[in-house]
Formats: sequence, structure tokens, C-alpha cells
Amino acid sequence: MNSVKLAPLLLIFAEVAKKRSFTAAAKQLGSSKSAISQQIKRLEELVGQQLLARNTRGMTLTAVGEKLLVRSELLSDQLQLTFQELDSTKAQPSGSFKVAIPPFFESSIVIPALAQLCREYPKIKPEIVVSGKWHDPIKHNLDASIFGGDLQDSNYRALSIGKVAEQFFASPAYIKQHGELTNIKALSGHQYIATPWQQGNLQLTDENSVSTPLKVSHYAKANSVTTVLEMLRHDMGIALFPEFLVQSELANGHLIKVLPETKGRAWHFYFLHRYQAEKPIHINRFYQLVCHYFTKMNSK
Repeated sequence: MNSVKLAPLLLIFAEVAKKRSFTAAAKQLGSSKSAISQQIKRLEELVGQQLLARNTRGMTLTAVGEKLLVRSELLSDQLQLTFQELDSTKAQPSGSFKVAIPPFFESSIVIPALAQLCREYPKIKPEIVVSGKWHDPIKHNLDASIFGGDLQDSNYRALSIGKVAEQFFASPAYIKQHGELTNIKALSGHQYIATPWQQGNLQLTDENSVSTPLKVSHYAKANSVTTVLEMLRHDMGIALFPEFLVQSELANGHLIKVLPETKGRAWHFYFLHRYQAEKPIHINRFYQLVCHYFTKMNSK
């Protein structure tokens, strides 16, 4: 397969897939709807699989299309930054690159993003500070900081990474031993394990988007997310987590969702930086990569 010929088709596909519309994509790309449609058809012929499906409610992506979109968006970002670099008279980014991140952002989000960043800008020297506490970008001399929750200082430039809601999880062995939960009131009869950030009442939302505070006495508590996960793996109880923290455990069957229609707090994650004017190109690229892997992790 000729990658040179394939590249422009992937960029067109990314635009169509993001907008879920041939018409909107054609307008954005300065082309006709029929021309865009033909290019997508050509791409599907080249890969040998259907990427888009039309129905009465509009356009949807097939499973293959979803995977290809993730790759195509990354290609689009890299191409855009390539031209930004060509237009820039600034020196290649180099030296220390210090970021603060929450404890659970390393493996599937920040490390892949940082690895890609270092490939693109080999002169930077990354330094990661992992902490569940707020780190002031200026006081701690940070180039960037990732923070989940309510922002403490509006003077910093805060860019949205995304939102994710908490859900209940437990091991199959625990549920087998202690019984299924059919409603949220039954939680009081189970061994609830509190995470470091859960204090007082839990704010829960049901399948009808009705929000209800629930007071739950915890059976156990830990000041580390990793410790709470280990307690779940050892069949010690039920905990409320953002789902992306337990993707691998769900995949291998070590943990399962409990009360799947009930969700906890919706966490909003932000990318903070201290630059008042235009961000340096490597800061902008790191933000793009973090958003990419965050979205990828939460779309599984």
C-alpha cells in the first residue's frame, strides 16, 4: 500500500469523521461533497473495509473507522505542527521539561505522550513530578501541570483535556461472596473502599440523570489509588473510580462494573501552563498528545 497516496485520504477521512458530515467536511476543505465522498470510497477500497455507515440519524463510524480516526487525527496534528515549525524562527526546544501529573495519569496517557514528544524534540530532558496534590506552576518551576477537579487559581492558562465520570467496580469473587447490587441503597450493606479524594457524601447520578447525595460509611480507605486498586483485586470491597483507571483490570476480568447505570462525580481535567503569550511549540504539542491519549483511553 502506497503510504504517500494514502496520507491525504486519511486527512480527509479525519475531517469527515470528526464532523460526521460530508457536507461540513467539504466546506472546511474547500471541496465538493461528491469529491469528498469519492475520496472516502477510495480509502475504503484501499484498506478493504467499511469505515463509515449511514443511517436514519446520520453518519456513524464502524469499529475500524473509530480506530483509524485516532491515528488520522494524530497524523493531522503532526502535519500541522510540521508547518508551524517550518514557519518558526525559534530554536529547537531543548533543556529541562518539567511537568506535574496525578498518580493515575502515567501509564496510558502521560508516558506515551511524553515518549512521542521526545521523539519529535530529542533535545528536551523530561522531568515528571507525580503527586495527588496541587502544584503551583511558578512556585514549583513547572512547564506544565495536569490537574483534575476545581481550579485553584484562575490566573494560570487552563486548557481543557476532558471529563470522565466515576463508576463502581469490584472483583467477580467479591460479588460472588457478598451478592449482587440491584440498587444503590444496597451499597450500605457492602464493604465500600474510599479513595483519597472521597470525603463525606457521594454525589451520584442515575440513568435518568437525576443527581442524589448518598452518605456511605467506608469499610476501608487508602491515600493511594494504587493501594485501593490492590484492595479491589484482593476481593476486599467496592470502590468508585474513573473507568480509565481500571481498563486493564476490566479487560482481563479481574474487575467488573457494579451498578453500571449509576455514576459518581464527573471529573474535569485541565492542562495548566504559565505562559501569558503564545505557548512554545513543544508545550502545545504535549497538550495535543495528552488530549489524544486521554480521549483514546476513555473511548475503549
